[in-house]
Amino acid sequence: MTKDIATLSRTKEIIEKYGFKFKKSLGQNFLVDLNTLNNIVAEGQLTERTGVIEVGPGIGALTEQIAKRAGKVVAFEIDQRLIPVLEDTLSPYPNVQVIHEDVLKANLHAVIEKEFHDCDEIVVVANLPYYVTTPIIMHFLESGVRLDRIVIMMQKEVGDRISAKPSTKAYGSLSVAVQYYMDAHTAMIVPKTVFVPQPNVESAVIVLERKEQQEVIVRDESFFFFVVRGSFVQRRKTLLNNLQVSLEDGKAKKELILQACERANIDPRRRGETLTIEEFARLSNELYDDFFTFDKNIKKD
Repeated sequence: MTKDIATLSRTKEIIEKYGFKFKKSLGQNFLVDLNTLNNIVAEGQLTERTGVIEVGPGIGALTEQIAKRAGKVVAFEIDQRLIPVLEDTLSPYPNVQVIHEDVLKANLHAVIEKEFHDCDEIVVVANLPYYVTTPIIMHFLESGVRLDRIVIMMQKEVGDRISAKPSTKAYGSLSVAVQYYMDAHTAMIVPKTVFVPQPNVESAVIVLERKEQQEVIVRDESFFFFVVRGSFVQRRKTLLNNLQVSLEDGKAKKELILQACERANIDPRRRGETLTIEEFARLSNELYDDFFTFDKNIKKD
């Protein structure tokens, strides 16, 4: 019987067999603890009718545990050197499809239609490369594909921001962006010691659950997110000050901003970090007619 991949001895054996060298630029840290992997997979609530997307399978430690429970697994791996390794380590699992492609460039709709047509639900389970966590999450959320659940390990600091609530230090535009689409909570904190090589930061597993129905209605999603990002340009500044800077001709149109805040029943002296998603929705809807033409290249907080 083949040993599980997620042990220190088997991981070292595979690395030595293929002469694999870790690339820091790809954020490669392999999990070598079965308990942690089983806990992650349990959060996915997988069944034989579940289709799973994984990103960055590495040598297949998490993929293997997912494959034992899910109906079909599609894993995106960007590192060409790992493709033959995965062909070897995952050979006992015919329900796994490894795609050598950057998930950020993938046509998720096409992949899901081709690979998961027999599945009742689609779930993402992944130990994400920390350097590209946020773009990958937003790629999934903004793609428009129906995802029932996302279970991802990431840098704890980013996880804190994703699941943060209003009026907390971690709450920002990323919190609002993710929670606009999904309900978010931290499932567990993962110590550095369960990785090879050990990362320099603490990790966390974040669970995102699809909202049964959209909690807010916005007139234009792009403009909504623009207003959210603009409200956090300088965290210590008031909503009014940030919007005057971020909105086109904002300083000249100060009175229009004040009027929009009044109609939305929001004090312009508040800071962006105190606004709920519902309040951001009201505010963006009120600002829409006067500021629809805008520069989308504002930096995210």
